[in-house]
Amino acid sequence: MMKKSYKPEQIVRLLQDVEAQLAAGASLREVAKQLGINPGTLSRWQRRYGGVQVDEARRMFVLEKENLRLKRIVAELELDKSILKEALSGKY
Repeated sequence: MMKKSYKPEQIVRLLQDVEAQLAAGASLREVAKQLGINPGTLSRWQRRYGGVQVDEARRMFVLEKENLRLKRIVAELELDKSILKEALSGKY
């Protein structure tokens, strides 16, 4: 089975539908099965995106990507710094 990835906007819309079905008396397991999504995934999405509007979810996604990019840059710079310190100390 191929993994399907959802955009944050899609997740928020799905969660709105899930909430409506849960309010109507359906169980999370039933709703997950109907949507073809693992119940654990739905629970994780509810914790992460619960109560978030579509535009907020999109912004969160963009900020998370930017944060990851910046963390990678910091790691690369730390490595460069370490290499330069070692070269300056004459231990090369």
